[in-house]
Amino acid sequence: MVFHDQSVDIQPQIRKLEENLSYIGYPHHCTHIGPIIRNEHEYRRDTLENRQKILKNTVSFFRHLDVQVATVFIDKKDVSDAVDATGRLSKGISAFIKTHYSFFHQFDKVKVYYDNGQVEVSKILSSIFNALLENVEFKKVFPSDYRLFQVADLVCTLQLLELKDKKHELSDSEKLFFTDERTLRKNYLKVLEYKRFNY
Repeated sequence: MVFHDQSVDIQPQIRKLEENLSYIGYPHHCTHIGPIIRNEHEYRRDTLENRQKILKNTVSFFRHLDVQVATVFIDKKDVSDAVDATGRLSKGISAFIKTHYSFFHQFDKVKVYYDNGQVEVSKILSSIFNALLENVEFKKVFPSDYRLFQVADLVCTLQLLELKDKKHELSDSEKLFFTDERTLRKNYLKVLEYKRFNY
């Protein structure tokens, strides 16, 4: 989850990112962090150096934004079925909102942006936010239209990389992309830690 107070203007940072992506041949581009690292889809014909530049620019954009992030995750190995997964995610998100209720309560409206990409996640978000907060508005988005949604994609990827790094389970493509674990931790995972929700 990426939290942004909409009274804080982020257009200067967005313009800077657009400018930097244009310089490396990706004007008005919707970034997909996993495929950038794994050399997949629209990035498979690009060079490693260029893909690294896309990620570095995206991380720099994230670093300079006035946002906070929080992640709720489960390990598939510990989940018995979809119902169990739904329950665990629901409990995690509910606990987060209850713990930080005063943060949400300070706003006239809490807007939740999601692309409805995963039906179960859509149901979980709608159920929990509407049950716990009175001032919620849901907005379906297209990832290409919202840079903060692309930041959420970046956060999810970095969180997964952090978990894999701790378990020494980074793939060959991930090791190749980041050169070594120290670079991953220093230049990427450190930014994630710095942006973690603190209220």
